[in-house]
Amino acid sequence: MIDYTLEHKNPFILAAYGFPIQAALQDYRSLALEREIFELSLQNDGRLAKLKKRAKNEREWSVHTDYLGKPWNYFAVESRKELKDDCRLLKFPESNYIVISDTAAKGKIFEHLSHQAFRKILPKVMDYTYLGGPHLAYRQERPDGSYYGEIWLPVIKK
Repeated sequence: MIDYTLEHKNPFILAAYGFPIQAALQDYRSLALEREIFELSLQNDGRLAKLKKRAKNEREWSVHTDYLGKPWNYFAVESRKELKDDCRLLKFPESNYIVISDTAAKGKIFEHLSHQAFRKILPKVMDYTYLGGPHLAYRQERPDGSYYGEIWLPVIKK
């Protein structure tokens, strides 16, 4: 079984493009398809290349949060520079996070990490509570073509 660590993270900022989620939040396959379609649209219209050009590193982030009372997903990179179009800066406060890491194929890593976090790890964590706020995951390509990823869940001590 995959394990987790509790990590303290300093404040950080992600530059992101997002879309409102249409699928049921527990339907990981439909969420993955929506995310894939959105990422393809970012590639096709050039926004993905502009976003990656501003990135501080190779991490590609997926962020789930509420915006205007609706669930949204964002494709993001670590950057302090906002683009001039519909890019948003997502600011994360200093916090403790449950961090779960693993490897998988590029198109499967976010779905895999979410499944591990919400179906296997969080139900067994007894000393911390997930805040229910934005959670985020990143993926980064490894030399062998697989992807390493982490999902970060903000928590407080019970």
